[in-house]
Amino acid sequence: MELLQEVANISGKPGLYRIVKPGRAGVIVESLDAGKKREMINANAKVSVLKEISVYTENVNESKPLSEIFQAIRAAHGEKVEFDLKNASNNQFFDFFATIMPDFDRERVYATDVKKIINWYNTLSEFLPEAFEEAK
Repeated sequence: MELLQEVANISGKPGLYRIVKPGRAGVIVESLDAGKKREMINANAKVSVLKEISVYTENVNESKPLSEIFQAIRAAHGEKVEFDLKNASNNQFFDFFATIMPDFDRERVYATDVKKIINWYNTLSEFLPEAFEEAK
């Protein structure tokens, strides 16, 4: 899932963005949605590349990379996760995530984190399916 190196979440902006190229004042990104809108993101913006994100496990010295979590979701749920993100309780998010990653740390991983992971997975699966081809 090397394509995750090119995909980022930008703090304060909804959705995911593909990093197109660095510019003088920041980085040029393209939204991963039907609009494919390009924009310059300031160098001061908090940009998190998905390849560098991992989830806490019960073992304090360990974490699991997002790419492995996405592969587990793909194996369990296919191309789209059918989950009621708006009406689900925190316990329902944790129960869902426990089926994917049983050893996640329930004290350091929040329901909002699980919600983001599900949203990111569905977005990648729909608009950047080639990210999962390497995992096959």
